[in-house]
Amino acid sequence: MTFWQRIFAERRAAIVALLAGVIVNVAAYALVVYPRGVKSRGAAARANVAVASLRAAERDFASAKALVTGKTRADQELSTFYDKVLPSGESHARRQTYTALPNLARRANVKFAERRTDVDRSLPKNSRVGRLQIRMVLSGEWESIRQFIYDVESASEFVIIDDVTLSQNDPGKPLTLTLELSTYFRLGSNGN
Repeated sequence: MTFWQRIFAERRAAIVALLAGVIVNVAAYALVVYPRGVKSRGAAARANVAVASLRAAERDFASAKALVTGKTRADQELSTFYDKVLPSGESHARRQTYTALPNLARRANVKFAERRTDVDRSLPKNSRVGRLQIRMVLSGEWESIRQFIYDVESASEFVIIDDVTLSQNDPGKPLTLTLELSTYFRLGSNGN
């Protein structure tokens, strides 16, 4: 009998009990602990996905809320623009620009030569606004012309510079400035 056979024969009960314990532990791990660990990791992964989804939903909600707030503010500002900034009609738009533009030219030391105004008839019939086109010809020195353009851009009257043409026929003479301007006005419900 070898050494290991003798030990096995003398300690058979303890060795069998020890092997049975190892087999029971392996079986318990394989049948209970491992599946619950997998299930637990799956639950943790689902919880992480749920948390990420919740955060994405909160961001989407905040974005949608900001969009609604922004739209409301834009609607209010647009209403203010239509009601308070735009002239109330064609005659008001003409009056608003008739004296203001020559006064700006005088203040900037630019000579006012010519002005022509026309109502743009190409706007759609259901438009809420009309357009008054203004063509002005002025002359003066470069710095004065720059000041005049700045004054027009920053004036309280709603006037848009559409086109600027600057020319000088003779180097000894002042520059000639031709401006195409637009101002808009509210139309009545019948388009007038």
